[in-house]
Formats: sequence, structure tokens, C-alpha cells
Amino acid sequence: MRFQTQLVPARLIRRYKRFLADCVLEDTGEEVIAHCANPGSMMGLVEPGSRIWLEPNDDPKKKLNYGWRLVDHENGHFTGVDTALPNRAMKAALVAREVAPLAAYTEVRPEVKYGANSRIDFLLRGDGLPDAYVEVKSVTLSRRAGLAEFPDSVTARGAKHLGELAKIAQAGQRAVLLYLVQRTDCGRMQLAADIDPTYAAAFEAARAAGLETYAIGTHITPQAVTLAEPLTLLG
Repeated sequence: MRFQTQLVPARLIRRYKRFLADCVLEDTGEEVIAHCANPGSMMGLVEPGSRIWLEPNDDPKKKLNYGWRLVDHENGHFTGVDTALPNRAMKAALVAREVAPLAAYTEVRPEVKYGANSRIDFLLRGDGLPDAYVEVKSVTLSRRAGLAEFPDSVTARGAKHLGELAKIAQAGQRAVLLYLVQRTDCGRMQLAADIDPTYAAAFEAARAAGLETYAIGTHITPQAVTLAEPLTLLG
């Protein structure tokens, strides 16, 4: 998935109120405020002075003229920080039937209500196939070289989704959890059970009920984010 407009490099001053970031544009030295589309802790990604990439916009409906999209680790690797991007990239891949475990499905419906006041990211259907309920999670945390982790903060919503998916699997449909690792420096992934033991317990219960779990890597540049090869999901 290509970015809609050309990204511009900047330096992070600070991230605050979860959704705001003060930045300095590298080319002009201008200080700007960027929207940060990430409600998580962004552990390890908000160090002042970090090189980041912003997406400009001229949409009069938006309050801010920039959106924070990438962290540049300045060693050839990037992390994508926009948590809305994985669903857009995953939808394109599912429609193109590029996700191997789900390639047989011909119908992709986003944001379908299910369970107790929940919405599944994607409901997949195909002739002669059980419905597949697919939840997508964005993974950006890495505390050890080469290892991605989820979550980066306590997520009661994530644990609730796992409970709903467990019920789907028990009812005979396919329940699928796709972790999209938005880091180019990780080849493996595991749960951060020390950060959220409740989520980790819900994960194990859902997997015992039949939940399918996959981790997928990404290719990230200042031009585009695309799906890469499957990653090893530990545990």
C-alpha cells in the first residue's frame, strides 16, 4: 500500500495526549504538530530526537496538516506507527487472495458486527467454506533484537476480542488472529505476557478453543508498506 502523498523527514520533539506529536521538519526547521494514529504506549518509539516520517495533507476537514507514519531507526530499518494502516494493507491482500491460509475465500467484508457489541475486522466467505472471522492487530514493540511483541500496553479490548473469537471457533466457524508486525527488524514474534497477563491468558484460552494465529511481516519504506513473509510466532 503506497502512501497517498510523499512523506517528509522530521525529528520528534515529544509525543503527548496519545494522539499528538511535536516535530521539527528536517528540510525547513519548521516546528509542526502531527497527528499520531496510535493509542498504544509506543514503547521504545517516542525517544525525543528520533528521526520520523510525516505524511502531509491539505484536507480542510483535518485539524492537523501532518500525520506521523514511520519511525526511521537510521540503520536501514523502519517501524510503522499508524495503527489504521494494517487493516488497509490487509484488506488489499485479502481481496487479492495473497494471504495463504485465507486465499480460498472470495468475499471480504470489513467491519461486521458480531458477538456482544463487537465488530470483526473482516468476515470472509466462500462457496463450501466455513465463514472466517479475521481480527488484525498491529505490532510495533521490540525489546529484544529481532523479536517483536504484542501488546505494548494493557488492552482490555484485545482480551474481549479473544473471548469473542473463542466463541466463534467453538461454534464451528474459523476464528483467525493476524498479527501484522510493522517492523522490518524482527523475524519472530511472541506475546508480551509481562505487560498484560490477562491478554496472554485470554490468548491461550482462545487458541485452545480453536483460534488460528499467524504473524506476518512487512516491507516498509517512506514510499509504501506491503506485506512480507510469515514470521515465527513463539509460544
